Amino acid sequence: MHDVERALQRYFPWLVIIGIALNVPGLWLEIIEPDGALYATIAKHMVQHNDWINLWGDGHDWLDKPHFPFWMAAISYKLFGITGFAYKFPAFLFWLLGLYYTFLTARDLFNVTVARISVLISAVALHSTLANFDVRAEPYLTTCIIAAVWHMLCVYQKKSGIHIVAAAFFAACAIMTKGIFVLLTIGGGWVLFWVFTSQWREFLNYRWWAMLILCFVFITPELYSLYAQFDLHPEKVVFGKTGVSGLKFFFWDSQFGRFFNTGPIKGSGNVTFFMHTTLWAFLPWSVGLVSAIIYLIRFDTNRMPLRWIIYGSTLLTFILFSLSRFQLPHYIVILFPYFSIITGYFLYQKAGHIKLSILAKVQQVLVFLVAIAVIGLLYWTGLKNEWLATGLTCFIVAVVNIIRFENPLQRILYNGYAMAAIIYIFLFLFFYPFLLQYQSGRSAARAIWANNPELPVAAYKSFSYSLEFYAPADVRLVRTSQDLDAFLAKKPCYIYTSPELADSLLNAGMKADILAAPEYFRITKLKGKFLNKDTRSSAVEKRSLLYVR
Repeated sequence: MHDVERALQRYFPWLVIIGIALNVPGLWLEIIEPDGALYATIAKHMVQHNDWINLWGDGHDWLDKPHFPFWMAAISYKLFGITGFAYKFPAFLFWLLGLYYTFLTARDLFNVTVARISVLISAVALHSTLANFDVRAEPYLTTCIIAAVWHMLCVYQKKSGIHIVAAAFFAACAIMTKGIFVLLTIGGGWVLFWVFTSQWREFLNYRWWAMLILCFVFITPELYSLYAQFDLHPEKVVFGKTGVSGLKFFFWDSQFGRFFNTGPIKGSGNVTFFMHTTLWAFLPWSVGLVSAIIYLIRFDTNRMPLRWIIYGSTLLTFILFSLSRFQLPHYIVILFPYFSIITGYFLYQKAGHIKLSILAKVQQVLVFLVAIAVIGLLYWTGLKNEWLATGLTCFIVAVVNIIRFENPLQRILYNGYAMAAIIYIFLFLFFYPFLLQYQSGRSAARAIWANNPELPVAAYKSFSYSLEFYAPADVRLVRTSQDLDAFLAKKPCYIYTSPELADSLLNAGMKADILAAPEYFRITKLKGKFLNKDTRSSAVEKRSLLYVR
């Protein structure tokens, strides 16, 4: 075991650097529609109108999510300007902080070696890296949860009182990111730990009550903003109704309403959704995670009760997600620090065991399968520079198979990083740049900037979040011909619409030029007909940008 630890200590810094570097290219890619561009536009509205209280999106008062991620993006806009990089950068910083707190939590519950393995796993987990590119709430939420858990561990160990404040602060930030239900992921494991060990006095411990009180003090900016935007204005139409309470939605409808499917935002799902989602979302470590869970249930003899603060929270949150009718793949990302620690502990325990070689061979096979899939996709889609991408993929496969490994753990980690490198180089350097060409709103915004960025812009019955974000100023959402007539009083102007509506307006005598005719496809819902280079033209739609003289 000591040889394994010494070897890990030697290559750990280099793999961490590689893992972080693989996450960086996504920062410079354009924001992807729909959610990322919508959230970026909401933060843009904050800055342009100097309004940090009212959330405005989709052309109306917006209640779906709390304020914290938008405040972070808006602050970044103030520092760096309103750009895609500025929107993603604070989320990336939170993700880095999350790696640090993952290390601290694993170190204090297990040991330094488990902590190092956990960080290496977390750094390149697939959906975590995708969340750094397609930024929504997850990078903020994931870090705030694991940070709150570690500071609570310090509170439990009776360390400095500053940890009570820090735990409350991070828990409050998590609540202001997703809602009150995150307290289950933060504190559920603690409750199970106290119950299993009969520590009933902990439920009366003043430290926890002080933390809860401080937590609710820290969320008062969110509560005030909701009250000011909605509760003080019952005349506003929200979710098709008037008299909607922002505070009630925050504490009930957005959380319990979604779980019981009784709120204004409904979903559908099945109990197996997050099981199969985890298998691809946690690549390249999915097989290791499944093995770790089996190991913990059947073979682990060192069952330190305190570790239930992560085991319990993982179990409760996963069950809650699975029973909920509102299911989306990115929800599972908040459990990735827990998954990483659980997998890291398993790999540490089995580091000197011959059976770990079986998992190493599985990882090696997965590298080949991913490489074949990437090369096949390159040629099926007809991407540019496919020879370069193929060469890089083959080079990574060759290097990881030439290296001499000192132990199975090193082989597993190196193969995992080789798989991650193949996937992320393909996605960020070749695949996503190709897909983003079909965000027609971004192409239209470029044409506006090149022609005259001072003129007003309207989207007429063809809405684009990327147009709203990348356009110079606000984009007026026009849904009726009467609203269009009112907007045209401001001409000259721009109108973004469908080719059919553009033709009808021109045939009706509108004096306008077609400034751009970008192609459109909803790239977050890929289909074979679009990916196939031979049938793509029949799957792609057109949009028109009119310059009204």
